[in-house]
Amino acid sequence: MDLALLQAAPLGGAIIVIIILVFIASIAISAIKIVNEYERGVIFRLGRIQGGPKGPGLFILLPFIDKMIKVDLRTVTMDVPPQDVITRDNVPARVNAVVYFRVVDPNNSVIEVENFVLATSQISQTTLRSVLGNKDLDDLLTNRESINSELQSIIDEHTDPWGIKVSVVEVKDVEIPQQMQRAMARQAESERERRAKIITAEGEFQASQRLREAADTLETPQAMQIRLFQTLNEVANQQNSTIILPVPIDLFQPFMENMNSNGSSNNHKASNSKPSKARTDEKSEAYEEVLEKASSEVSMPDDETSGPTGEES
Repeated sequence: MDLALLQAAPLGGAIIVIIILVFIASIAISAIKIVNEYERGVIFRLGRIQGGPKGPGLFILLPFIDKMIKVDLRTVTMDVPPQDVITRDNVPARVNAVVYFRVVDPNNSVIEVENFVLATSQISQTTLRSVLGNKDLDDLLTNRESINSELQSIIDEHTDPWGIKVSVVEVKDVEIPQQMQRAMARQAESERERRAKIITAEGEFQASQRLREAADTLETPQAMQIRLFQTLNEVANQQNSTIILPVPIDLFQPFMENMNSNGSSNNHKASNSKPSKARTDEKSEAYEEVLEKASSEVSMPDDETSGPTGEES
């Protein structure tokens, strides 16, 4: 029996030694920490933070004394859940967004806030509702860039004490009621019709100006005749129709004016010849009267001389 006890004693001691070695190895392994390139380690020693963040690389911590928390420095993409908002012009809308942020100060991200991802998500939701509630629906649909920059600046200002840098905030989708969508479609259709009418009126105005210029250019009969010949040439190229040639009266107007001028000149000459003939007759009659008076005066002295002579004889 004593021999059995002696044989069992070394076996139990070996087991104890093995257990002790395994415990020491586990403690040593737990004291060795490896920090990746995109991570940093925040070390607490007896509850107090030890300097700045550590890493990347291999670190050996004091067992049961040091504690290290790893913080990921990569950019986090976080979806903001859809938020029901009412715009400034009393239009209900449902808006969701996406936020891109990363940790720039690992110590503050661990000390100042319990869960920086959850805190950033909550501040993003509240900021999204407050900012979009002060915007009109038209601004929400058209001025996306200004709204995104305003959201980014407000969220980044709130998360800066936590060591979080918000780089981008984008509003992804804006859902509005179906009635509002139909009203907006009618508004867009009316705007398109207004533009079409303005363009049509502008085209008619320009066409009327060109027609006015063309009418001024074709005011002379020669231009009208040239245009008539051009039209006949265009019609004659088809060779499948009978052409009735209308001759405008304007083409004969120069000839009619020439004939009228010639007739008026002849009439003027005739009217001028008649007074000249009358004046000639008057001159001849006056000349005859003068001759008669002259002959009578000549005959009177002859009669007087003949009287005394006769008496004397």
